[in-house]
Amino acid sequence: MTWALDDDLAAIGSALADDWSQLRGKRLYITGGTGFIGRWMLEALRAADLRYGVGVDVTVLTRNPAAFAAKAPHLTSHPGFRFVAGDILTLEPDGQRYTHVLHAATEASADVNMNRPMQMFDTVVDGTRRALDFAVAAGAERFFFLSSGAVYGAQPAAMTHVGEDWLGGPDPRDARNTYAEAKRAAELLCAIYRKSHGLDTIVARIFALLGPLLGLDIHFAAGNFIRDAMAGRTVRVEGAGTAVRSYLYAADLTTWLWAMLLRAEPGATYNVGSEEAVSIAELAARTAALLGDAGHEVLGKPDPGWNPGRYVPSTALIQRELGVAATIGLDEAIRRTAAWNGWTR
Repeated sequence: MTWALDDDLAAIGSALADDWSQLRGKRLYITGGTGFIGRWMLEALRAADLRYGVGVDVTVLTRNPAAFAAKAPHLTSHPGFRFVAGDILTLEPDGQRYTHVLHAATEASADVNMNRPMQMFDTVVDGTRRALDFAVAAGAERFFFLSSGAVYGAQPAAMTHVGEDWLGGPDPRDARNTYAEAKRAAELLCAIYRKSHGLDTIVARIFALLGPLLGLDIHFAAGNFIRDAMAGRTVRVEGAGTAVRSYLYAADLTTWLWAMLLRAEPGATYNVGSEEAVSIAELAARTAALLGDAGHEVLGKPDPGWNPGRYVPSTALIQRELGVAATIGLDEAIRRTAAWNGWTR
């Protein structure tokens, strides 16, 4: 297929052409900048800097700068990007002033959530508090927290798309909800710091994602399906396949997040995700049909996951207030993710 990552980066840059100038003279500090979302944010910022001369000044916290330099040397060598070694759980103020703190560092492992829930909770909650303390000490103008749609808990079956005004929540009696409850607690910390310190905090509740740079061998069904279809294997659904998800393409995600950082009103909270709902069984069938000819099968085993129901946001609020939109549908997102990983047709 005729597509390259640079096409996505150019589209992001163009969508935000009137916004990048707001970063001139600003200093950003990013935690989790070498993860999937963080790297997309950096890729887009680098491309915008090269195209528009933004003049970026960004410090990125990462556990292993050398490993990331080997993987993405064009980012670590970019003027204005500085990568420092550290962990979110030991983050301390560095005596510098930063205008924006983007807190993307998190523990997103299904294995950790299931088998080491206290580690999960501490990483999300204590890490967020350290990031907030860092922002206060740095005199930050804005603190951007990347939360999760998991904060809503089980979505009622009759609710096709959950909005920001839904006041449901995870069941606190079930340790499988540790990640979700930790994100809720971290959002509350943002509200507390907004009240106690006058810190401008904004929150993105991110739902399921798909796109280049996403690992295909982690716990995400969409990535696993793409991996198997590309290898000519039958795309297999272990459970019943009735869970319903939606997948926002990574380039759209990145546009939305930069729009939030640069344009959202103080205290804003937005859902960030796709409204194109699909069952896991249908996702398997579509992936198999798009990428290979080995078909798919549904085994119907019990689903051990935290949410066997719907997980689909309403994004009417962010679309209305920030003027963003999902531009890449699910089928094309599958194709581009596969193409990034070597698939050709």
